[in-house]
Amino acid sequence: MPGEYFNVPLRRVAIGSHDEFRQPGAVKAAVAEFISTLVFVFAGSGSGIAYNKLTGNAPNTPAGLIAASVAHAFGLFVAVAIGANISGGHVNPAVTFGLFVGGNITLFRGILYIIAQLLGSIVACLLLSFTTGGWAIPAFTVSGVSVWSAFVFEIVMTFGLVYTVYATAVDPKKGEIGVIAPIAIGFIVGANILAGGVFTGASMNPAVAFGPAVVSFTWTNHWIYWAGPLIGGGLAGVVYEGFFISHTHEPLSEF
Repeated sequence: MPGEYFNVPLRRVAIGSHDEFRQPGAVKAAVAEFISTLVFVFAGSGSGIAYNKLTGNAPNTPAGLIAASVAHAFGLFVAVAIGANISGGHVNPAVTFGLFVGGNITLFRGILYIIAQLLGSIVACLLLSFTTGGWAIPAFTVSGVSVWSAFVFEIVMTFGLVYTVYATAVDPKKGEIGVIAPIAIGFIVGANILAGGVFTGASMNPAVAFGPAVVSFTWTNHWIYWAGPLIGGGLAGVVYEGFFISHTHEPLSEF
């Protein structure tokens, strides 16, 4: 029977209540998301500024791509690890959305997380601008491919990221592999940057793109960095929760 192989995760989607905005646990989780995202964006965008300074604003090079990959992989590993026990360490609206469609977080708590993530990214970029004496914050742009190709790039890369989150951090059968979840999540982001960084910047994260866009006021094709990751994250949540998690559970606030 089809039902034996696929559960419909959208049946478990929960709206929650606006009271969650005032619950101490939810507020603490939002603060954790703010700090984790700030740490991640400061490290990731900061590496881009540092590379530009060292090379005199040289265009994309293999060395720059590797530097960005390593900085984002290490930064996300730390950001997820430090938030995991408090908020689940989402550090990404696409991850939060993917967990929402899978029934693992309520809508209201998800909104609270996303607001915190966006604010963390903005503050990180403002701090970078201040501490570097006004150096430009690298904004995400499309290069060498069409807008629609970039859109698909972001969908596929984010699908891989959120699928990894489900497999290593959400799946109740994860066992010992859950211990290395932050490493696996950081690694998939680093690998995707090597694959798509030259073409789209490999955002996979609306918050990571939003902070630089706000501070540098660069909005060209910015919709790609929202639509692509949210679609990719949502698809990953539906696929993994529907095919591979065969239990019924209440919505959760963390991994």
